[in-house]
Amino acid sequence: MVRLLDTAEHTEAEWLHTTQVGKAETAVTEQHRRDPRATDSQSATGVNGPAIPQRPYTGELRGQLYSVLSRKPGMSRQVAGWVCAVCSTAPAAVLDHCHEHGYVRAPVCPSCNTLERPDHLYDSDIRVASRYRRLFDTDAVGWLRHWHRCPGCRTRTTLPLPHLAAWTAYTATRTLRPTHPGSCGRKPCGVLRVSWTGSQNTPRSCLLTVSVDFCPSGEHRVLARVPYREAVERFGTWLAETAPAVAAEAGPDRLDGLPAGPRPVIADTSGEGLALF
Repeated sequence: MVRLLDTAEHTEAEWLHTTQVGKAETAVTEQHRRDPRATDSQSATGVNGPAIPQRPYTGELRGQLYSVLSRKPGMSRQVAGWVCAVCSTAPAAVLDHCHEHGYVRAPVCPSCNTLERPDHLYDSDIRVASRYRRLFDTDAVGWLRHWHRCPGCRTRTTLPLPHLAAWTAYTATRTLRPTHPGSCGRKPCGVLRVSWTGSQNTPRSCLLTVSVDFCPSGEHRVLARVPYREAVERFGTWLAETAPAVAAEAGPDRLDGLPAGPRPVIADTSGEGLALF
């Protein structure tokens, strides 16, 4: 008998709760119908308190080091207050930075941060899949402007080595890629892959090797071997043609806002004058 009474009491409480929620939702709907601005302002504040206002990024973090900002208290909340500096639609969530020079580029959303991340097979070996079409073709100007937010890349008119290697495979050696007949005409052979020996710190000995994996005919062929310096020179020419405004801001004489004192961004290990400042 006690169990039955408890069950009845619980059922009645659930019914009362459901009725109250239904009335509240009806009231909100009716209020929105009369004055849409009321509920819009409520949703803007968020369920758990005031939401962080979104604003466009206008270079507030220009020239700052990621190693310093990442330790700064409250930085995560500050980043969340910006709209993604690349797509300009989604809220920013992370600070994208140049792994080669250490400078912050801009706050970006997780989607854009993932899109531009190299598809590493090994530390010095990446796969150049179809997503690079957006980076180096359809949305190239926006991404080039974003990458050159790094003072190191902008001053040297280049990209970080993994990005430069992917660009070399996708763009500079495109005409060397063989094709095979398919149901809808001829298709490019396999999947592009690029690896490198050495590093950007030793440009004289750094070599990029572009090859093809998963060739339908069973061939795994090397398409090209491009020295690092040649790749940088080709990229500079392509940059001037593809994004003239970005190219105009690049070069060793474009040091606006950078430290006046000597502070090498890349260690000059080869004695070939790689120090930027």
